[in-house]
Amino acid sequence: MAGAIIENMSTKKLVIVGVILLLFQAFAFMVGGLIAPSPTTAVHYLATKCVDKPNKPQQTKWFMPWGRKECDKIRSFDEAMAKRIEANNIVFAVHIPLPNKEMSPWFQFMLVILQFDIAFKMYNQIEDGSLVYIDVGLAYRDDMDSEWTEMAHSFEQRKLSCNFTATKTHENEGRYYECDLLPFMEVGSVAHKYYLLNIRLPVNERKKINVGIGEIRDIRLVGIHQNGGFTKVWFAMKTFLTPSILIIMIWYWRRITLMSRPPVLLEKVILALGISMTFINIPVEWFSVGFNWTWMLLFGDIRQGIFYSMLLSFWIIFCGEHLMDQTERNRFSIYWKQVGPVVFGSFCLFIFDMCERGVQLKNPFYSIWASDIGTELAMAFIIVAGICACLYFLFLCFMVFQVFRNISGKRMSLPAMSKARQLHYEGLIFRFKFLMLVTLACAALTVIFFIISQVNEGHWHWGEHTVQVNSAFFTGIYGMWNLYVFAIMFLYAPSHKHYGDEQSSGQCITGDGGANSGEDLHLTTTITHLDGPTVVYKMTGKEAQE
Repeated sequence: MAGAIIENMSTKKLVIVGVILLLFQAFAFMVGGLIAPSPTTAVHYLATKCVDKPNKPQQTKWFMPWGRKECDKIRSFDEAMAKRIEANNIVFAVHIPLPNKEMSPWFQFMLVILQFDIAFKMYNQIEDGSLVYIDVGLAYRDDMDSEWTEMAHSFEQRKLSCNFTATKTHENEGRYYECDLLPFMEVGSVAHKYYLLNIRLPVNERKKINVGIGEIRDIRLVGIHQNGGFTKVWFAMKTFLTPSILIIMIWYWRRITLMSRPPVLLEKVILALGISMTFINIPVEWFSVGFNWTWMLLFGDIRQGIFYSMLLSFWIIFCGEHLMDQTERNRFSIYWKQVGPVVFGSFCLFIFDMCERGVQLKNPFYSIWASDIGTELAMAFIIVAGICACLYFLFLCFMVFQVFRNISGKRMSLPAMSKARQLHYEGLIFRFKFLMLVTLACAALTVIFFIISQVNEGHWHWGEHTVQVNSAFFTGIYGMWNLYVFAIMFLYAPSHKHYGDEQSSGQCITGDGGANSGEDLHLTTTITHLDGPTVVYKMTGKEAQE
């Protein structure tokens, strides 16, 4: 009887394959831990206060904080008051990166966080619910001598969330508020060498614009970008893994199509899992090094969402097909109650991503965290997503427990067989259970990675609570997904061996031939005539057929 490789491969060869996969998994963690630098770098900037002289146009020039064409600067607002410079004529200029450095396409993205240094004054305190109105422009250039080219311009507002820890008395005037970091800008590609931010805080008392926001002394920015070294390691992993998964997927499906029976649902879902893994592996990011593709962040999120949806659905169907009887299995419609919420959750992830990164394609200064409603929705989404991921894992554990109990019950109903046959089927069941435990471990790490990724993506919005993700965790989890998909397609591919023709003849003594022939006949009528990739798969679905 022909079966899958997982049941026909010798134990020695199976152990060798397992050790090789384990070594590759260890290597994936080591690549991130020993070779790749940390995934991101944070650079702190202090805005320079430039003076926009009234006799010069304001909208047709850019203010440079340093260099040959640096602006007229002031050190403090006290100096501005002494020189009778109005607040509307002050421009906060920030050059990215710092002097004598260059940005690179290998940085992949640029995230900028804003923080105000606000001093306490008795006559100018921060009012509750105060909004800061910001007139901001972004420009770029690729050499120090060329003119700046405008990239984006927007009029934004951010809500202040500040706390003054001391008592509000005249003695404490001049001390600074403790203000939360504010999301400011996100650009999906770093295609140019130099960037320039010009920030204005226009004041209009009649329209209540920038009134009641305290005495702003300085503006500080934190620029976050992906490390170039990590990017190169990440691209190299994708380039290596893409052909590996693609080759094993083609090999797997070719073996399936050579069989006399049509493929069952489980085999089709394994192919779909391989396709989704290949889709996320294809290193299209190489093009982002040479092209200004600002949509790459959004495209990467979509690819990862498709893979998450397929992987979680596969685990449900993989367990479910070993729970259903023959009359119910091999029908995708049976799983709509379990797979439906997974697809719906993935769709919600897509909508949430489009609400921020989709808009940022046109306006990089937009942030869903800028408003109270957006912040509450984003926080609720992250919390609900984490809870749902944990509930999914608990549900998967319950399904695996049911599968184990189902197999134990079906094993008791098998006909009496020789010792050699019993050992063979016990070995098949052990191999399957071990694979299910590996699946649970993979699911647990995937859920942990998903939760940490969601928290880490919004960690600037959680106040003091931050989560730092090591490069080894990124490369290790990514390698684990590929190795798991590789192992599933390899182990569930049809084997060219026939257990009844070769292996059993070596295990059974000649004098027991009559018993074996009757045993084989009984096994054939109860298990082997059912369509499926493995004996365990057939065993769990035989009850209804009987």
